[in-house]
Amino acid sequence: MLASKQADLAGPGIGNYTDVERVLPNDYHPLLAPRETQRAIYAVKSYIEEHLAKELHLELVQVPLIVESESGVNDLLDRDGSRTPIQFHISNDHDEHPLDAQVVQAATKWKRLALRQFGFAPGEGLLTDMRAVRKDYFLDHDHSAYVDQWDWEQAISEADRNLDYLKATVRKIWKVLVGAQGFIEGRYPELRDPRYPALPEEIRFLHAEDILDMYPDLPRKQRETRLVQKYPAVFIIGIGWPLQDGLPHEMRAADYDDWSTEVEGPGGHAYHGLNGDILVWNPVTRRRHELMSGGIRVGPAALRQQLAMAGQIDFLRFPYHRAILNGEVPASIGGGIGQSRTQMLLLRKAHLGEVSVSVWPKILKQICARKNIHVLE
Repeated sequence: MLASKQADLAGPGIGNYTDVERVLPNDYHPLLAPRETQRAIYAVKSYIEEHLAKELHLELVQVPLIVESESGVNDLLDRDGSRTPIQFHISNDHDEHPLDAQVVQAATKWKRLALRQFGFAPGEGLLTDMRAVRKDYFLDHDHSAYVDQWDWEQAISEADRNLDYLKATVRKIWKVLVGAQGFIEGRYPELRDPRYPALPEEIRFLHAEDILDMYPDLPRKQRETRLVQKYPAVFIIGIGWPLQDGLPHEMRAADYDDWSTEVEGPGGHAYHGLNGDILVWNPVTRRRHELMSGGIRVGPAALRQQLAMAGQIDFLRFPYHRAILNGEVPASIGGGIGQSRTQMLLLRKAHLGEVSVSVWPKILKQICARKNIHVLE
């Protein structure tokens, strides 16, 4: 069982196409035609951007697609080195003034530096229309090499670095997502299908330790599946710190989310982490469905501790990491809300490829065609 749990930390996605074919629904019929789907995508996008900005006091800003390799700004997604960014050389001026650059995997770290660049005060922040490439994903129904997110970041005070502020922020985001569902169903009543219940008005908060206590013998993805079958909308707190079984709920990079700060759990028990994920039950795919990952960001002490635990203390040489140690960037909270993931859920789609254009292997396109799932190309 320990080996099974460790294997489940290796990365996102189902892992093989035999299982993909088994889990994709056999009775699928899209509720919106392709052109209607495109109109609905942009309607949802406008709604979420407007209301997310209003709820969290955010402003839309430009976001990079590429960053300089030596900046330390790119998101490495986890800490085991399994998901590396695309890197390329810009010869520029016959290699007199060259640059080495990377395609972003997410804008997680860049956003925190951008808070300083744009001069946001505590309680204010930024919202981006982020595009990225994650070449090391396994490509299934809800993981693509092309990633689109509403990446957001809000400056906060040191006093706000606590679970109450985290939960209050997640509730505001959840209010926007529930509102988006009501909005788009008002435009397209056919989305109100009795087979697919609406999102609950309230989201439940559980720590990763609580979930392990509930399902001690199950690997992480199976724990999450059982959980969202019971509670269809959950924010899992504390992703990254080793739990009672010696393993983290999931691997998490050491240099953005704070997953090491001690927090008080039920009965005064010491838990760890000021971060987490929003997961829901997807009634179309009949699977767990992640919508957002994020949380309160590391301060100097948490950054040092987490880098040491990850064996990455040498990262302190990068400008991004030095800026945190030197107090040159504000304390902040932030996250990435999957755009295609959210559209897939709200528009009752079985595959990311129905709401975004990416590359998919021939075997996956063949599986989808057999199941009446038509991915965009």
